[in-house]
Amino acid sequence: MRSLRSRGVVAVAAGLVTLVALLSGCSGRESVEIDLPPQVEGALPDETAQQLEAAVTSAMTATGSSGAIVGVWAPWSGSWVAGLGTQAPGGGGAVDTDMAFRAADVTRAMTCDVMFQVAAEGTIELDDSVTDYVNGFPDLVDVTLRQLCDGTAGIGAYTPQLQSQFFSNLERQWDPRELAGYGLGQDRIEPGTEYRDSDSGYLLLGSALERATGMSMRELLEERIAEPLDLAVTALPTRTAAPPADGPVLPGYWSTANAEGAWNCTEPPEVTKMSASIGGADSGAVTDITDLGRYAQALATGALTPDASDRFESPLPVAADQPTWFTAAGGAYQAGALIGQYGAIPGYLTAAFADPRTGMTVAVVLNNSGANPNIGAWLAWELAAIASKAPAMEGETVPEAGLPWTAQQQHDAILANAICQPPAE
Repeated sequence: MRSLRSRGVVAVAAGLVTLVALLSGCSGRESVEIDLPPQVEGALPDETAQQLEAAVTSAMTATGSSGAIVGVWAPWSGSWVAGLGTQAPGGGGAVDTDMAFRAADVTRAMTCDVMFQVAAEGTIELDDSVTDYVNGFPDLVDVTLRQLCDGTAGIGAYTPQLQSQFFSNLERQWDPRELAGYGLGQDRIEPGTEYRDSDSGYLLLGSALERATGMSMRELLEERIAEPLDLAVTALPTRTAAPPADGPVLPGYWSTANAEGAWNCTEPPEVTKMSASIGGADSGAVTDITDLGRYAQALATGALTPDASDRFESPLPVAADQPTWFTAAGGAYQAGALIGQYGAIPGYLTAAFADPRTGMTVAVVLNNSGANPNIGAWLAWELAAIASKAPAMEGETVPEAGLPWTAQQQHDAILANAICQPPAE
């Protein structure tokens, strides 16, 4: 696949303009410009908004989520940013769009952004061994920093092994090396040969970046991600257990199944307050919907990493049983024309994708992490398919979307993996 930098050149050649702030954000230092088609003012047409709302509401029911926050931006047609549902099952107040939540695996892309920036400055080389910076893992001498970012280090994951411990002790402060050790204890794959979803790899990459720069990942994300993009809420919290932010927060829940396989959909435990060390450089960041949408645009266009022209050039299949249009590289996923990330962390299913050519952007969070984490991506792709068909405002043209799926296909995937059902009438 062509790199995003070359996509940007094509966009400029096609007459696209520079977008400094497609999505509103706070004023900050060293602002980064994002090259995308200009966003028209105004809301998406009512019919499109109704379709989007129906899709999100259905996914909320399927996952047992009481609330959701979603943003959809179609530069030729309008935008739709909404808070749906309630803050708690059965009530608890309305969901507002300014509420913070956990970014989950979108953090991976941010960690890779830092890596590419630090490499461009000459502090590290992408082909450096992780053992040059992280001691105690001599068997990783053949694993490079780039492979950790790409997900090709052959390392396993820690989260599947620790779900029960996370659930029972959300406030525990975890050492990233301890967490990574659980993934390292699994059977390995030869480095550089195939993609493997590994949260352990991103924790090791974060530790390497901290050692190389002398800064914490919290400081690195603030200085290199949040400030340049003027992101008001996005941050990597401290290890102390806390809600996602001091201001308005979307409460998070975690439905579980009992011994008979029945899911707790009506009274799921609340897990809003937890230690971000559960995710760290892999999935520990927090954000809000405006920040998340803007970050997805920066990721897709390479705005933060102009020197990483080959970041997405050699993507690998996510898995043998996945569509050929679904690949991974550079700490992100590529789904047709979209580039982004998605995943789960206790309390939240989060996803964000953008098309670097058309500027179409989708960001979404559901506030129950009990269901299949893929539902976040499927919902984002369903919304993208709907938005791609939004009619153009006067003077605008609907671009070719290039999405190799339909909204109905993604909708069906969500329903096939539902853990909760609509209440009986």
